[in-house]
Amino acid sequence: MEKGNVRALLPIGVFLVLYLGLGILFEYGMQIPMGFYNIPIVVIFLVALLVACFQNRKLSFDDKLVIMGRGIGDKTIVTMILIFLAAGVFVGTVGRNSAESVAFFMLDIIPPQFSVAVLFVVSCFVSISMGTSVGTITLITPIAVAVATASGFSLPLCVASVMGGAMFGDNLSFISDTTIAACQGQGCQMKDKFRENFKIALPAALVTLVIILAMTLGVPIADGVTNDYQLIELVPYLIVLIGGIVGVNVFIVLLLGVVSGAIIVVATGSVAATDLLANMGSGAAGMFETTMVAVLVSAICALIREYGGFTALLNGIQSLFKSRKGGQLGMGLLVAAMDVATANNTVAIVMANPIARQMAETYGITRRKTASILDTFSCVMQCLLPYGAQMLVAISACAELGQAISAFQIIPLLFYPFCLLASVLVFIFIVPPKSRRPDDEVPPTDAIHAKSALGD
Repeated sequence: MEKGNVRALLPIGVFLVLYLGLGILFEYGMQIPMGFYNIPIVVIFLVALLVACFQNRKLSFDDKLVIMGRGIGDKTIVTMILIFLAAGVFVGTVGRNSAESVAFFMLDIIPPQFSVAVLFVVSCFVSISMGTSVGTITLITPIAVAVATASGFSLPLCVASVMGGAMFGDNLSFISDTTIAACQGQGCQMKDKFRENFKIALPAALVTLVIILAMTLGVPIADGVTNDYQLIELVPYLIVLIGGIVGVNVFIVLLLGVVSGAIIVVATGSVAATDLLANMGSGAAGMFETTMVAVLVSAICALIREYGGFTALLNGIQSLFKSRKGGQLGMGLLVAAMDVATANNTVAIVMANPIARQMAETYGITRRKTASILDTFSCVMQCLLPYGAQMLVAISACAELGQAISAFQIIPLLFYPFCLLASVLVFIFIVPPKSRRPDDEVPPTDAIHAKSALGD
């Protein structure tokens, strides 16, 4: 077994200590709202990169720049960045008014006793269409407050249903940051990762829906919620969703979404033609931080890999997890730990990607399954974090409407992430692996030999 260098992992340690430490200080020590999200994560990653550059004096700074350049210039990183920007342009073009249209449409046609279930289903659809859990929660939580106020349903249950549905889509959407990061980081097709994920997420969503219905049916209802809606705004989202599922190239799908969205928003008068380009630019600019994180993490990881840090980490993981199933659990725990430290599931996936890719080769795990595991475990953890953006945005939206609610009232009612965790563990440890398809990614030859000693 190749010997690694544990000290090469210092930049990751520096980042986690600074980010987690400052986040706790801001959020709980100084009582700053959204404290974790007031920390400039790009600056913290720059500090970690500086630490990496000061390591390994055997290499000149020019040599380190060459290594970083190779890491940043990797095809998967370039593709990831371009998809981030294209997705940003799409969101900026179509806006987010359609989310409310879907919610009010379903609340209008479905009896009010099913309102909480409707909130969950609407959040699932909106998040898978929009590709953002935070955006979904921002838009649907005020509707959840209105439903709770008008009907008498529990506000924590209504909000928890919205959050669960939001994470369902965040885990599956073709334009979600997490999906893009996981797929490009592992070099797999989005449609393959979607199919792998769907088998895990759908049972969890159905069980969640049954639980919600069991808790709400029979509860006396005061009134329902009605409002105007315009369903034509859904067309661009449906194009992206259907195109992604059938396997159309993601850039073509996003281009069709942008063109159709631009025509619709201008034709309906929701956006002036003169403002359309500015909205596109704002959407792309909204991806700046995510893009820069991808660039900086790829540079840091290139240096850590060169110094032997990933070899040391992989050796440690192999000593704990001997089988292929154990390796999959190890990947999940790795990205979950990163998410606890960063409170950002996209950043957690970007950081875990290079390590998980080496683990996939060692344990003989397909790239689509690796991408699915990373995205699923990070979404589970992100939804349950009391200091995660999703939770904080939901609480803040309720507070703006005069409804006080705490994270610890919501967490016990977050049925979807708990069901999703149970589902992914069942698929790892109980459901037998299917035989490889002809187009499955086959691990390198040395990894295939290595896995014979690892068992199943």
